[in-house]
Amino acid sequence: MKNISFLFFLVLFSFPSAASDLRAYLDSKQFYAPGQGNYIEFHIEFIGPSLKYIGKDGGLIGEVAIKMSILKNGESVQTDAYRLSSPFMKDSIISDFYDIKRFALDPGEYQFNIELLDLNNDQEPLKATQNILIEDLSSSISISDIVIAEFASKGDGSSVFYKSGYDIIPRLVTFYPKELTIIPAYFEIYNSNKLEDSIFAIKQTITNALTSEILQDFTEFTKLNTAEVVPYFKKIDISNVTSGKYILSFTIINKNMIQLSSQSYDFDRSNDIDYSYLAEELVLDPAFQESITDDSIGFYLESLIPISKANEIRNIVKLSKLRNAANARKYIQLYWANTAPQNTYEAWIKYKHQVQRVQRSYSNTFQNGYETDRGRVYLQYGPPTHINRNENSSTELPYEIWQYNRIGVYNNRRFVFYNPELTNNNYKLLHSDMVGEIQNTNWQAELSRRNGQNNDQFGGSSQEMYNE
Repeated sequence: MKNISFLFFLVLFSFPSAASDLRAYLDSKQFYAPGQGNYIEFHIEFIGPSLKYIGKDGGLIGEVAIKMSILKNGESVQTDAYRLSSPFMKDSIISDFYDIKRFALDPGEYQFNIELLDLNNDQEPLKATQNILIEDLSSSISISDIVIAEFASKGDGSSVFYKSGYDIIPRLVTFYPKELTIIPAYFEIYNSNKLEDSIFAIKQTITNALTSEILQDFTEFTKLNTAEVVPYFKKIDISNVTSGKYILSFTIINKNMIQLSSQSYDFDRSNDIDYSYLAEELVLDPAFQESITDDSIGFYLESLIPISKANEIRNIVKLSKLRNAANARKYIQLYWANTAPQNTYEAWIKYKHQVQRVQRSYSNTFQNGYETDRGRVYLQYGPPTHINRNENSSTELPYEIWQYNRIGVYNNRRFVFYNPELTNNNYKLLHSDMVGEIQNTNWQAELSRRNGQNNDQFGGSSQEMYNE
């Protein structure tokens, strides 16, 4: 099944209009109910502090107006408009709150529109639009979209968040810091009763999204009895998953170990373990000493930041402040010994050349090349397969669209950079469909804000260039 949710995720939160204070996360999940058909859920998490509240009974209450519409071929097929009150906030402690809306839809392509308005604020409403694809889950052996729980508890069916015995408040943030060690995943398996055997299995895997390496300790098989609908709820312990980008996958396996259908969930993990590269017994490789001049040690030390994990970045910043050239040299050598133990020096020299190229191409008056968005993306993901540039449009800000045929396990990923200041080679990342990167479905409108004007009709050629 095609996952339709991720591209819409975070749009409302990360890129509210300039006139609005309201912020929210939005995600969508597709399911099937026998006798009722295919349906889609829209999950909303309102960022509590972004609303304006009014006093009531010694506490605070917020209120939001919500409008949703679903169109097919330009014609409205589903609409809903309602008011949602926040939970009663006591002692001025403002928390996020949630809502969920379900729409039964036949298989096909649709356009979903949503508008959110803080009723206690005189700002403009927050709007977003997204194309959605509803697939037919009624006959094939398949898996619904995966819902990750922020909170899960036994339910009696009275809550709008109820599913198969549980009240599941969805988690819409895909980032897991060290403090969060569990991913509670819920999904449904459809039509397994069409298998010849009465038992099937679900295979669970976690894959490093950038290296395609499967984490063997997290590969598990669970046997289940066949049925028209099989609900599945599993808590995955990620305590030992190190920092990085990962894909949690579930696959239906029959008795012959043939994979029938799968579904996945992308997440970012930060699980920093404090350690030091600065081993006293390290003997510096003369080749490394000769490859870094005394006046460039700090530059090449900090150039490792774009490809480093959070704890490594802290080490780099600490070393940079100490200005200890010997320890900085040790760090660079040990970093590459850990990263590329089989060809340490060669890997370092290759990266050094990339840093130099980034410096020539993307540095500006205020930033080294590796500190810029384009430089960071180049060093983190490698050179793009293709670049489309438009620097002389009369209706759009200067921009570049980088296209990668492949990044790790991901195919056909794009990055949109633009220069809002029109000077100084200062291009910033505006939008990308890569996991973990900034996403903005209104990026065309941002490009059209040249000279302070917002051209809602997007007069330029950016969409065509994006789709090339």
